[in-house]
Amino acid sequence: MQLVKQSPWQRFRPWVITAVVVLIFAWAFSGIPLASVKPQALIITKAIFHGLFHPDWSYVYTGDGEDLVTALVETLAIAFLGTFISAILSVPFAFLAARTKKGFFTPRSTLGKVILTIVRVFPEIVLAIMFIKAVGPGAYAGVLAVSIHSIGMLGKLFSEAVENIDRGPNEAIVAAGGSALDGLTLATLPAVMPEFMNYTLYRFEIAVRSAAILGMVGAGGIGAPLIFALQTRQWPKVGIILLGIIIMVTVIDFLSGQLRKKLV
Repeated sequence: MQLVKQSPWQRFRPWVITAVVVLIFAWAFSGIPLASVKPQALIITKAIFHGLFHPDWSYVYTGDGEDLVTALVETLAIAFLGTFISAILSVPFAFLAARTKKGFFTPRSTLGKVILTIVRVFPEIVLAIMFIKAVGPGAYAGVLAVSIHSIGMLGKLFSEAVENIDRGPNEAIVAAGGSALDGLTLATLPAVMPEFMNYTLYRFEIAVRSAAILGMVGAGGIGAPLIFALQTRQWPKVGIILLGIIIMVTVIDFLSGQLRKKLV
């Protein structure tokens, strides 16, 4: 068996790539200002961990609408309603952005992709602050922020699903005398609906996490009591809130995963 002789570049290429990556990481970390550790850091750290491991169980449910259960339900409602609205509004944008014809430049598809890109540029936290200024603080602003941001992401995923389907059944319906609407309702939508549902469930998982954060700027949900507890250093309350978020997200991820397995 004859061995292939390697060139000097082939022998040293892994070392060169490793050196370049190390230099990039060194350059990136060199720009991070490392502040000195405060003298009270150890005391504060102990207090935080003590509160996290000794959560305030009395905050779970008080019956006055200001407890953990109520805030978690509101967070789920924000995520569900925002995802539901965006899933419906994303469908026309998906068909607008989908490239169904061959060609380097298609004005309709390009326009749709540009619109969805512009929507995705704005983070949910920024949209939440903007809607709070427009409609006031509360869950309504959170729903608007989640739904608008989700349109950009779901529209992109839906359009890719439309682009990847088999066009044969649609073309066969049109060739048999059917209209474009017949091809859409009888061939295209049944083919893409499972993927639409799959992406919607996946987006709902993300929306639950986002809704838990948006409350920190006043957009409703569990984020508001969490930021208040952090500011007032009520670490046992922070601990029970974080525990509630972990349980909620874990259950949602499990149920959504089981549903997506049945759809795919």
